[in-house]
Amino acid sequence: MLVDGKWITDWHPVQAKDEKGGFVRQTSSFRNWVTPDGRPGPTGEGGFKAEAGRYHLYVALICPWASRTLIGRKLKRLERVISLSVVEPELTEQGWRFGDSPGADRDAVNGATYLHELYTRADPHISGRATVPVLWDKQRGTIVNNESADILRMMNSGFGDLADPAVDLYPEDLREQIEALNAKIYPRFNNGVYRAGFATTQVAYDEAVVGVFEVLDELERRLADSRAFLLGERVTEADVRLFVTLVRFDAAYHGLFKCNLRRLADYPAVSRYMERFLALPGVRETVSIDHIKRGYYSIRALNPTGIVPRGPELPWA
Repeated sequence: MLVDGKWITDWHPVQAKDEKGGFVRQTSSFRNWVTPDGRPGPTGEGGFKAEAGRYHLYVALICPWASRTLIGRKLKRLERVISLSVVEPELTEQGWRFGDSPGADRDAVNGATYLHELYTRADPHISGRATVPVLWDKQRGTIVNNESADILRMMNSGFGDLADPAVDLYPEDLREQIEALNAKIYPRFNNGVYRAGFATTQVAYDEAVVGVFEVLDELERRLADSRAFLLGERVTEADVRLFVTLVRFDAAYHGLFKCNLRRLADYPAVSRYMERFLALPGVRETVSIDHIKRGYYSIRALNPTGIVPRGPELPWA
């Protein structure tokens, strides 16, 4: 991690622990917003006007948070507006690295070797972990935002007429329901798998893993009526946020993170829902099971040998 702009080599995936030994996620450092006219967004300062070619997105294909933004970019057809770099899947002693692994890129915008170099360019005295996603402003040479929930909403409405209006991931009439679903699913499921995987006490693990499967049970009941998506026939950001964890579940969280009460394959309605979402235009291109498995199983704190399992066999992969 970074301490006052300098990389400290004793990197560890657990950023902080609560009183029970549970995993606590780091708060994002940069919270500015791209807006159609450059005015300030809900947080941060203004001056980040939507312009084609001005912004660059840095992601890891193993990371569910980064994948939220990749899916938003695809569904809103912003590929020609926002350029993209993908880091290598394996975590190194200096965190995320750019390179030539299949499916990864070198940093053609800033020429960085490691993602943390971008953080110190944006703030020479920054402390904390260098995480993905990162939305970079080529014009000002700085990070706009590194919070995936914010960037996903920017993809939806921040780029104005540059984005496809046919898809609205945060429609006015569904916002209250979207927020309620996000508030329920994120802590117990999206972050719950991490709280299980990185728990340092039995009580913290037990609490987390029970929450994970309570959410899956609730989702199975919700989706049993054959609705297309969580809130009916329209896809929303709640679906994006759920999908990125579902698609990694059997490949990584079930085994490595000890979320092994049941497999996702044991939930037929949830599995069918995931496959419907995967079939949306461009979504499959954002998923790399190879990167997901290589990336998660490179976490030495959880898998000291670095051995990547051959399975599981996934019917949709």
